[in-house]
Amino acid sequence: MAKTKPADPRHATPTKTKGEGVRRFLFRLTASVLGASLAILGVTAFSLNTQIQTNGIQLVDVNGKAIKPPTLEDLKGAINILVVGSDTRQGQSGVFGHDRSVLADVIILVHISQDRKNVVAMSFPRDLMVAWPSCPDPNGGSPYLAQSMGQINATIANGGPGCTLLTVEKLTGLKIPYLAMINFQGVIDMSDAIGGVEVCLSKPLKDPYTFLNLPKGKNVLQGMKALQFLRTRHGVGDGSDLGRISNQQVFLTSLMRKIKNGGVLTNPIQLYSLANAAARNMTLSSSLSDIGTMVSIASSLKSVDLDKITFIQVPSHTGLPAPYQGRVGLTVDKAQIVFNKLIKDEPILVSGKNTGYGTSNPDGTSTNPDDKDTLDWLIGTNSATKTCSG
Repeated sequence: MAKTKPADPRHATPTKTKGEGVRRFLFRLTASVLGASLAILGVTAFSLNTQIQTNGIQLVDVNGKAIKPPTLEDLKGAINILVVGSDTRQGQSGVFGHDRSVLADVIILVHISQDRKNVVAMSFPRDLMVAWPSCPDPNGGSPYLAQSMGQINATIANGGPGCTLLTVEKLTGLKIPYLAMINFQGVIDMSDAIGGVEVCLSKPLKDPYTFLNLPKGKNVLQGMKALQFLRTRHGVGDGSDLGRISNQQVFLTSLMRKIKNGGVLTNPIQLYSLANAAARNMTLSSSLSDIGTMVSIASSLKSVDLDKITFIQVPSHTGLPAPYQGRVGLTVDKAQIVFNKLIKDEPILVSGKNTGYGTSNPDGTSTNPDDKDTLDWLIGTNSATKTCSG
C-alpha cells in the first residue's frame, strides 16, 4: 500500500480556529468598507470638481485687477473666507417667490488661525450701514461708484458678491482671498442630507411672514423649516437682524457638532450627500474652486476643538437717527478691537453670558472660562455650547 506523502507545510491548509475566522471576517469587512468609502470619496471629489470648476467667481481688487490664485505657502498662514447667503430666486423653485432683486441675506467672515487651533466666524447684520468702495462691474462695464453709506447686503447688487467682499475688506482691514456663496436651496438640501439640526427655543416662535410655527423647547429643523428659521426676524428679539443672527449662530453651532461628533464624517453616504448638496448650490471664487485647495482647508479644520470654533456678531447697535432708522450701525470702538485681533491672528472667545438676542436658548454654561482672549462684551457662542441639555 503506497504511503501518502505528507503535505508540504508551506502549502498545507491551516486549521481554522474560531478567533482566526472572526479576524478574517473583520478584515474582509474592513476592506469592503474602506473600498466603498474610497469609491464614494472618489466620486465625491470628481463630482465636486466637475461642478465647482464650472462656476468660479473671479475676485478682483479695487482697481479691477484679478487676484492671483493662492500658493501652497499662502495656505500655511491664517485663512480668511467670506461666506455669503444669497436670496436670489433665479434658477430655483417658485416656492421662494419671483422677486428678481438679489441681496446678501447672510454675510459671515470665517477666520482660521495659522496654528489651526482657533476659528472665528463673524456675522454682519444685513441692515448694517457701511461705506461702499468703488466696485468693478463683473460684466466688464463701467465700475460702480463708491458711496459714503449704504446697507451692506445691497453691495451684491452693486458689483456682485465680489463687491460684498471688497466692502468687508474695507471695513475690517483684512485681506480675504476666498469667497463662497450659497443659495436658499442649499440650506434645505444640506439640512436634509444630515437628517436635520436640533435647536432649543426659549419660547414659541411664530412668524406670519415665513409661516414658521415652532413650539418652545427642542426642535429638529430640516428642509424648508431650517431655511425659515435661518431667515426669520419677525417675533425674534427686537425685530432687527441682530436677533436673527443669534438664531443662525445657534443653528450653525449645532450643525458643527453634528458634523464633527454626530458621525457624519465617518458615514461616507451621508458625507457624500452633504458634499453634493453643497456643490450643487454653492458658487465659489476661482481661488477656492480647486479641489486641492478645498481639501487643504478642510483638513486644517479637523484638529480644531469645538470650543475653539467661535461664532460672533460684529459689534453693532440699533437706534440710528433719520434717515437710517430701522437700520444697524457699527459700534466702531469695539468693532476695531475685534478687527485688530483678527488682523494679528489672535484668539477671540466670548463669555457664556453673552449668547445673543434670539429665541434659541443655550444651556447657560460656557466651555470657555474667561481669560485674556475673552471679550466679555462680545455677543456670540461657540460650537461646544449646547442648547437645552442636549
